[in-house]
Amino acid sequence: MKVYISTDFEGVAGIVDWDQIMVGSHDYELGRRLLLGELNAAIDGALAAGADTFVVNDSHSSMRNLPPDLIHGDATLISGKHKPLYMMEGLDGSFDAIFFLGYHGSIGASAAVLSHSYNPRAIWEARINGEVVGETALNALVAAHYKTPIALVTGDQVTAAEAQHLDPAPHTVEVKRSISRFAAESLHPTVACGRIYEGARLALTERKPANAPIFPPQTRVELTFLTADMAEMAAWLRGVEVVEQQPRTVAFSGDNTLDLFRAFVTVVMLTRALVE
Repeated sequence: MKVYISTDFEGVAGIVDWDQIMVGSHDYELGRRLLLGELNAAIDGALAAGADTFVVNDSHSSMRNLPPDLIHGDATLISGKHKPLYMMEGLDGSFDAIFFLGYHGSIGASAAVLSHSYNPRAIWEARINGEVVGETALNALVAAHYKTPIALVTGDQVTAAEAQHLDPAPHTVEVKRSISRFAAESLHPTVACGRIYEGARLALTERKPANAPIFPPQTRVELTFLTADMAEMAAWLRGVEVVEQQPRTVAFSGDNTLDLFRAFVTVVMLTRALVE
């Protein structure tokens, strides 16, 4: 059984501040240790369920947060910036299941720790077919294309609730209760890792979803930016248009979910040029 794991950082137990998850910051090494512990717990749980091959995509910020020599399960590690499929780089049709580890709520979610949607300095809100979504649903576009089930999502209670809107809904493990954007009540890391271990095992056995995420034949993605010039730049991309009477919002649609995700990633990189 082959498992793909996309790791973020904000949804890890004990993480409540950017200072814990950005390279060079004061508490970054503590954050790395907590993230590694949850990843290894997920791999160990998957191994107990019969998985034997793992690809881990380090998907947060610099995308070099995980020490390669300390990852369990002889996993292949994808790291470094400028990946064509960003948080879903490395996924293809050969995988049996996907884990989203340490994920977080969407930019507009209430009481979600460190909430954002890919680029907090550009994206104000993201919607798929009119529903406000975060990175879990956006990344599910790639899972849908490759027909790979999303078996497990870990993070706070907001992340778990957002994941339940996927069709089918994955198994979720809540490792903390967000109080505000910069405060949470976290499980002890040992307890969190224990729950992730069991969650990973269950996600690949009796609670494994029957199929990959399902999207309508014509799926529409809308992105609202902080400023109108960001929307104008996004509209440089073919097929992306500024929504009438909504100068900060662009939309694009189609029946190929991978093409939609690629367009989204390109838009993210274009608008990032305005703020970096």
